Amino acid sequence: QVQLVESGGGLVQPGGSLRLSCAASGTIFSINVMGWYRQAPGKERELVARITSGGSTNYADSVKGRFTISREYAKNAVYLQMNSRKPEDTAVYYCNADVRVRVVTPYVEVWGQGTLVTVSS
Repeated sequence: QVQLVESGGGLVQPGGSLRLSCAASGTIFSINVMGWYRQAPGKERELVARITSGGSTNYADSVKGRFTISREYAKNAVYLQMNSRKPEDTAVYYCNADVRVRVVTPYVEVWGQGTLVTVSS
């Protein structure tokens, strides 16, 4: 069974920075796309950023120029560097990955448990 474990959430002041980490563990043959989503109170979950196995990235318009997603392939890990934080960035952030556990199995989507990020003075 594959698990995604996030860390790095917490309270940050507006304009501040925070870095989220997510590591996949378990039986893993390969990981395709890894990404970060967030869900604010009363809102639907939305894509923040994603990165493919080839290193291609895309971002939500609301975070372009402020957030950077990166990946450490040897550790099956993905990171989200968040700068210039705004109060509207407050949300639970979820790690997501498309994982193949064996060469003959299809990719399946796996979610982390979420980590709360609060932007407030």
